[in-house]
Amino acid sequence: MQKSILRKIEIRQGDITRLQVDAIVNAANSSLLGGGGVDGAIHRAAGPQLLEECRSLGGCPTGEARITKGYQLPAAHVIHTVGPVYHRMNPVQAENLLEQCYRNSLTLAADSGLSSIAFPAISCGVYGYPIEDACRIAVDSACRFLQDNPSIQQVVFILFSESDRQVYERHLASIR
Repeated sequence: MQKSILRKIEIRQGDITRLQVDAIVNAANSSLLGGGGVDGAIHRAAGPQLLEECRSLGGCPTGEARITKGYQLPAAHVIHTVGPVYHRMNPVQAENLLEQCYRNSLTLAADSGLSSIAFPAISCGVYGYPIEDACRIAVDSACRFLQDNPSIQQVVFILFSESDRQVYERHLASIR
């Protein structure tokens, strides 16, 4: 892996709603109308205008992504993506859909002229995706995307727990 690509990737522990990046990614449900976990936190922090704009989008299928304004968030935009529910499909199908979440979110950011983006651990909460597998898919997808898309200058993976952050740090170290 090229060192210049790996320098664009950062692993942090914390609250995604406090990051000052061009876009944060919301691990949304298909309605885009809020929920629990990261989705609920983003909707609460952004304010009621986010829900209003999301209503106009008509939902989002698993693996796809939609963009909205960030409203009261430090991030100018929210990219909403719907990850797979791990136990509802075979592992190969789940992996393909999760990879699409990352690729489609990064493509949407690049197409919108954004240069920095932050991701939570998509599908790892109530959707049950194993953190080690999800981490590999997330980081490897970002690396592949960055090879061909120099406009994205910063990809942050922001994890809620210390143990999840350590999983991401170990994987990133293994590919350096």
